[in-house]
Amino acid sequence: MIKFLYIITFSLLVLSLIKDRNKTKLSLIKAYKSFSNVLPIFLAVLVFVGMIIAIFNAQFISQFIGSKSGWLGTLLAGAIGTFVMIPSFVAFSISKMLLDNGAGYMQIGAFISTLFMVQLASIPIEIKYLGKKVTLIRNIVFLLFSFVVAYLINLIMVVL
Repeated sequence: MIKFLYIITFSLLVLSLIKDRNKTKLSLIKAYKSFSNVLPIFLAVLVFVGMIIAIFNAQFISQFIGSKSGWLGTLLAGAIGTFVMIPSFVAFSISKMLLDNGAGYMQIGAFISTLFMVQLASIPIEIKYLGKKVTLIRNIVFLLFSFVVAYLINLIMVVL
């Protein structure tokens, strides 16, 4: 599947070069700059998670956010997701590493859904543009919905 995506991407790049060389060059420069901006964050988070996995074995991770940690582990994972601000591709990479090392589906579901739907760091900006009441209601509703999503993910993954 990955090879297929590379072939498609390369083919589209060649097609773009044929159609308009200057636009393609500009888009490649823009892509490189975006990649350069995200790479340090991505590497730092991967190193951090790698150190956590190296220091804490799979049994330790399972104890706190494993499938047997239940709702307490889900709340912990949700709290972590609420406080951290990381790009989505980093979050999915971290989640995969945590799953491989004993984390549970419901806990990872809570982490990812709170990460994307509830962001405490963005509250001041939200209050400025949406007001306190809307910000509070939105964050509470999305926080509760994140745990519903986590439960549904667990339900689906256990059945499959």
